[in-house]
Amino acid sequence: MFNHVWGLLAHPDREFQQISQRKETITHLYSSYILQMAAIPVICSAIGTTYFGWMLGEDRVIQIMPVTALYIGVVFYLMLLVAVAIVGKVIHWMAHRYQQNPSLSQCIIFAGYTATPMFLSGIVALYPLVWLCLLAGIVGLCYCAYLLYSGIPAFLHIDHNEGFIFSSSTLAIGILVLEALLGLTVLLWGYGSHFW
Repeated sequence: MFNHVWGLLAHPDREFQQISQRKETITHLYSSYILQMAAIPVICSAIGTTYFGWMLGEDRVIQIMPVTALYIGVVFYLMLLVAVAIVGKVIHWMAHRYQQNPSLSQCIIFAGYTATPMFLSGIVALYPLVWLCLLAGIVGLCYCAYLLYSGIPAFLHIDHNEGFIFSSSTLAIGILVLEALLGLTVLLWGYGSHFW
């Protein structure tokens, strides 16, 4: 798992080619990679919101009880797992017009590995300053976009020229999914103390 993380951050083209050659399955992807990576932002958010609380200003802190954080964490974790599959299905749907026409399995696997920087950006939620979390999210999103652009030719075998249009459209839809997920996350973590 950690070899893939380092490879995707250091040399994504080569890493995507290696992943593509392994003929991985969705079950293996989730069991050996996504389940662990998706736990990073969930665990960090749970720790940060229970011990420090969301810091919205100098005087405004929203702290959540551990039991509430557990419930919210489970929902947040499931949302992350589903989001990977949704983005993979979007990639598959958009790939139908290309001659290579990758399988749904390949597209979900590609989406899972492309989401790596977003999962890693969740580390900053250990000390949940809103501006810091937003900054880390933006950096993670930018690197996800880079992985998307560089990985489409290497993993999905779509030509660079066609891949630019494909990845731009996929990125736009992926951002919409991310915004919906972030909105739900803010509701869950930010106002969780009011719900439970």
